[in-house]
Amino acid sequence: MKWSELSIHTTNEAIEAVSNILHEAGASGVVIEDSEDFAKEREDMFGEIYSLNPNDFPSEGVILKAYLPMTSFLGDTVEEIKMAINNLVQYDINLGQNVVTISEVNEEEWATAWKKYYHPVKISERFTIVPTWENYEPVSSDELIIELDPGMAFGTGTHPTTVMCLQALEKTVKPGDTVLDIGTGSGVLSIGAALLQARDVQALDLDEVAVRSAKLNVKLNKVQNIVSVMQGNLVEKVTEQVDVAVANILAEVIQSFVDEAFNIVKPGGYYITSGIIGAKKEDVKVSLMEAGFEIKEVMMMEDWVAIISSKPMGE
Repeated sequence: MKWSELSIHTTNEAIEAVSNILHEAGASGVVIEDSEDFAKEREDMFGEIYSLNPNDFPSEGVILKAYLPMTSFLGDTVEEIKMAINNLVQYDINLGQNVVTISEVNEEEWATAWKKYYHPVKISERFTIVPTWENYEPVSSDELIIELDPGMAFGTGTHPTTVMCLQALEKTVKPGDTVLDIGTGSGVLSIGAALLQARDVQALDLDEVAVRSAKLNVKLNKVQNIVSVMQGNLVEKVTEQVDVAVANILAEVIQSFVDEAFNIVKPGGYYITSGIIGAKKEDVKVSLMEAGFEIKEVMMMEDWVAIISSKPMGE
């Protein structure tokens, strides 16, 4: 079968939004080639070994690659993708060069070539994300292993926003807690919460592909007795308060339902928000505080922000 490789040269700021557009257009996964990944210095705090090829990275900005089957509708799909990306400017998202190119790829080449970029990654004191095809032995007795198959959809779980959310969950989730994962994507945050001994985790996403992907990953990690994956828009289907809620989505979306989020967090509970670019940090902080949350910690990684806030007791 022939596939079309759709390549978008854009900015780090636009990664989440453009990736979502590609997923909605039918892409089963997105490859991210970030010029900063090759140039940046990496802390060796967890003993990682990196070997990067400069030819795999753009000289500037970010290249997102998605794969779509070559059908008679491909031309229309590509035009719809271009329009959706161009419409992102109304949300003040910098698109950079915004150059879209298309090339043809054989399925045999595409199906396995991307795996060479994905290896076990230790992303916090306890969490390590491991691809399903890798044999990995835990380094420490309290290490928490999350297995993912990024070929399903929604990436590798190692984007800065996901990493910070897992680190924030590690700081806030206590054994026996109830957790809500809003916009679950691959389900990685829900899996992380379950491994931290939450007793009940609800994972919500409006996207059918995300729901299927999350269910598969939840089963892969043997936490299906703890994590319930459901299709739903934000918190509309949530009827009970939770100890910890986490939303790794766009800043504008976080701001759009901040009052509802406040209502579904128990007094004394936590609300973790990410998917926030640096330029939107103060706007989101103000929205959270106006809703009644107290800001406990602001985390930053590259140009991304995660915020841990809490609901005061007695509210």
